[in-house]
Amino acid sequence: MEEQKDTIRLYFADDTNDNKLYEYFKNRPGYEVVGENVNGIQVVEDVKQLRPQFLISEVVLSSMDGFKVFETLKRDMREDCPKVIFISNLSHSGFVSKALKEGASYFMVKPVMPENLEERIKDLTNPSLNEDASKALDEKIASIFISIGIPAHIKGYQFLREAVKLAVEEPEIIGQITKKLYPTIAEKFETSSSKVERGMRHAIEVAWNRGKIENINNIFGFKVYGSNEKPTNSELIALIADKMLMEG
Repeated sequence: MEEQKDTIRLYFADDTNDNKLYEYFKNRPGYEVVGENVNGIQVVEDVKQLRPQFLISEVVLSSMDGFKVFETLKRDMREDCPKVIFISNLSHSGFVSKALKEGASYFMVKPVMPENLEERIKDLTNPSLNEDASKALDEKIASIFISIGIPAHIKGYQFLREAVKLAVEEPEIIGQITKKLYPTIAEKFETSSSKVERGMRHAIEVAWNRGKIENINNIFGFKVYGSNEKPTNSELIALIADKMLMEG
């Protein structure tokens, strides 16, 4: 009975033939896939009846889109509404913003690795553990930023810190810095992607002008940059995120 109590119930509103998520969780200990459908109206009916803890939903569904499904479930189920994680090919910042404003727990851009989705589910299932890990990560990032001379009072510090955290959670986001990373941070801080990019660049320039280049080489244990070299935003974010991941 205890094992059943701890089982996390999932419902997939997605074309399961196009991804490995359904098969992964269907056979994963600790999870129960209670249903799947791509018809939005049927998804609403199923979720009301089956009451999963998580709804993993594409934005594009037949008869009713994912946003309307979520809106209907919130209205009809209230506090019993499952947590919603959107997974979609639609990566425009407007879709991400709408999903989060509606109260979705996460918006993940396809292709989504099953292991990454499982991490997000674990984060939401054990929020206190997630908060502790997030605090520890914040402290590590702050330590590095101070060492290399990025001052905490400038906006670029906050943008870079958020970028490193995103890159730790989703390493592939570094390859989508303009399309996804900048817009995601811009939405959080209610600013524009161009201001996020410029803020990060300014923070890096401040650090290099302070002449603390040896500190970054010492932190990483090898010569990363010379005195006349400055990393791009993505290079510095990737470098620090890699260090966080290696340290666990």
